[in-house]
Order: sequence, then structure tokens, then C-alpha cells
Amino acid sequence: MAEVARRIGVEALKALAHPLRVRIFSELTSLGPATASALAARLGESSGSTSYHLRQLEKHGYVREDPERGNGRDRWWERVPGPIELADAVFDAAPGAREAGDLVEREFIDNENRRFAAYWAARSSQPEEWVRAAQTGSAALRLTPAELEELGAEVWAVFERWRQREPAEGARRVDLQFRGFPVVGAEGAAEAVPGSREEGS
Repeated sequence: MAEVARRIGVEALKALAHPLRVRIFSELTSLGPATASALAARLGESSGSTSYHLRQLEKHGYVREDPERGNGRDRWWERVPGPIELADAVFDAAPGAREAGDLVEREFIDNENRRFAAYWAARSSQPEEWVRAAQTGSAALRLTPAELEELGAEVWAVFERWRQREPAEGARRVDLQFRGFPVVGAEGAAEAVPGSREEGS
């Protein structure tokens, strides 16, 4: 059964609305638990800065300490498990909610693009079976808003089902990126071929 997304309130959204906090959150999501020092080295920041932002993220329920890895000197941090849902907060009428949502979503997209660019740049050094297995592509469909929402729910349910599985031997962290959005400027364009798809690897 797919895990229900935790709905983020406006104050928690505003707390996340800082480029470094979004990057820290994304790093812990994609690469797993880390110390403030390790995050600082990866992100080109001071450990004092990453420590401060980790504490702010902890206060609003985005990250937590990983006591199994800590040793009293080094505190390890991990993302709080489970999906989060920002939409309610983004569309709230509270002052600054939309601006905070725009910043967070833009940073999420930038981080997704950065991770994909890093894979693409390192592709020639990756084992062939991983390069062949990698998925890139897009599909052009004609949908109503309700159908797009339904499709998104189905896709996220599949992601969640796979996320719940125990990792098999040889498993690596894999980034799954799904985007579904209306094509701006296509309102009067010729009808797309149903189910058309562009692929590459």
C-alpha cells in the first residue's frame, strides 16, 4: 500500500524555502545519511552553516538525527522517511506562501537537473549494465487536469511500491524523476500523436 504523503503547512514550507536547505534535504534524500561536515564538503559550505540549517530542518520535521550512526562526536542526519506534499501550502492565501513554494520547487528542479547532469557526465565510466538500465525519455499525451492528476497518482504509487522493497544484492541508490505538466504554447497546436514517446539512454 502506498504511503500517504505528509502535508506540509505554510510555516514549514517557509522554513524549507532557502536554497541551501533544499540542497541539504535533496542530498539526504538521494545519497542517504551524512554528517554536517560531509554535507559541507559536498556542497562547498562551512560545517557551521550546514549544522545550522540541519537544525532548522529538524525543527520542522524534514530531517532527524540517525542515532545508530552517531558516536558522540559526529552527529549523523537522515531525511525523515516518507513522501511530502507541498501543494496545499503553496496555494495557501497566507502572505509569502506562493513565493516560498516557487523557491522550493525551483530548487528541487535545479537539484534534479544537477544530479542527472552529474550522471550524464560520468556515464562513460559507469558499468555498462547500469548505463543500459538507465531510463530517460518523455511521452506526449492529451489529458484533462483530472486525468493528469490520476496518472500522477498511479506513477507515484508504483514508485512507492518499489521503495518499500528490500534492496537486492548489488543495488545502488537510483534517482527516479517524474514530471507531468501542460505544454505552454501548445493550446492551439495540432493534436499530438497519442502515446508518442521519445527515448534515449
